[in-house]
Amino acid sequence: MTTRVTALDLPKPELGEETRAYFAKCEEKLGLVPNVLRAYTFDEAKLRAFTDMYNDMMLGESGLSKLEREMIAVAVSSANHCYYCLTAHGAAVRQLSGDPALGEMMVMNYRAASLTTRHKSMLDFAVKLTETPEKVEEPDREALREAGFTERDIWDIASVAAFFNMTNRVATAVDMRPNDEYHSMAR
Repeated sequence: MTTRVTALDLPKPELGEETRAYFAKCEEKLGLVPNVLRAYTFDEAKLRAFTDMYNDMMLGESGLSKLEREMIAVAVSSANHCYYCLTAHGAAVRQLSGDPALGEMMVMNYRAASLTTRHKSMLDFAVKLTETPEKVEEPDREALREAGFTERDIWDIASVAAFFNMTNRVATAVDMRPNDEYHSMAR
């Protein structure tokens, strides 16, 4: 495991019982504690806020599949050149899709992948929201409706894209490093 999680030298206080239990659950389910979680241990309130939002966006009730949400994370992270999220969520796309090539194409350029109209419209919207949010207009939402997305799905696409824009910027600002394990997952 990479010893350096970020470029910052933040204090590492004793973890509370709830955080230790959460990390144990991560170890059990994932085989690791993601470095993004370790990075937040300097402030357990911020860690809880981050994990609550992440778990809601990525694991909560939605018309979007887990794979679709991970695809959004990767497309947004690719537009933002976020090393941490491309590595971690690229591994998730490989794992969830069972297609290592799809994960790699998503990291490099989702437009190179053989995507359904549904997925292409979803990712086009997420990337436009990332790169030129002021240009998002009703025809962009209508394209999502035509691809079969509900109003709630559109909200969820926007929310996942917005969440990863925020996390990409924090990860880049502090030079957050992904766990080494992500590099070999689902290949």
